[in-house]
Amino acid sequence: MILTPGDWKDYELIDASDGEKLERFGDYLTVRPDPQVIWNKPRTHPGWRDAQLYYHRSAKGGGSWETRGDVPERWELGWNGLRFHIRPTDFKHMGIFPEQAVNWRWAMDRLREAREPRVLNLFAYTGGATLAAAAVGARVCHVDAAKAMNGWAKENLALSGLGHSSVRFITDDVMKFVAREKRRGSFYDAIIMDPPAYGRGPKGELWKLENELPALVSACAGILSEKPLFMLVNVYTAGISPVAIGNLLRLQGLGGQVEAGEIGLKSASGLILPCGVYGRVCK
Repeated sequence: MILTPGDWKDYELIDASDGEKLERFGDYLTVRPDPQVIWNKPRTHPGWRDAQLYYHRSAKGGGSWETRGDVPERWELGWNGLRFHIRPTDFKHMGIFPEQAVNWRWAMDRLREAREPRVLNLFAYTGGATLAAAAVGARVCHVDAAKAMNGWAKENLALSGLGHSSVRFITDDVMKFVAREKRRGSFYDAIIMDPPAYGRGPKGELWKLENELPALVSACAGILSEKPLFMLVNVYTAGISPVAIGNLLRLQGLGGQVEAGEIGLKSASGLILPCGVYGRVCK
């Protein structure tokens, strides 16, 4: 099963063809590469020609943005009352993964039923899940290895009018942080994680998803409260299937219902762009 968000107004996947996707972030059109776009279709939409931002891959790795016309350094995007600063980064990202709105909505629906639940958000990036949880009254611990991303998330929190919320921002390697929380006896009612395929911690700690994810999920299971609400795992690595993530969660002995599948974005042309794999276990 593939889930796609249907409640975006400020974002739109317009089209996708031959390794690239045409998107609208607010008032601005972008063209970015995407390895999942293995199909080729006529580029009849004028946005392919008129996009203000175009990301070009480099043969040496990475790439750069071509700007066409007057584009601000950053602008705002809204989703269900939450606000995000958007800006193009050197790694083609825009500061938000729109497909994650599926997971944000799911988490909010479960958290709002509890009284001030404690939520741990790992690999928290610019804080989409953090904002979603805080908006329904959760106390959130937001952990990311990149200090700049935590700063961006703080901006988004304030922009959304949630500066009064109980959110703790931690710049740390997630494995080390979870191990310390276990020693401290700190427990959480819900855990959300969105790990990258590859990365490094603030002190150069190597992260490779296939090697580290099982140990991290197991460690996180050990810091869930006696009556946890859920654990949510999202991955982008093409080689890991929903069945594998579902099996990993089932083997943690948490009980409850396990659900796994894909998330994606439905384009205006009707095609669905796969964007990742999710696994959820909840009571």
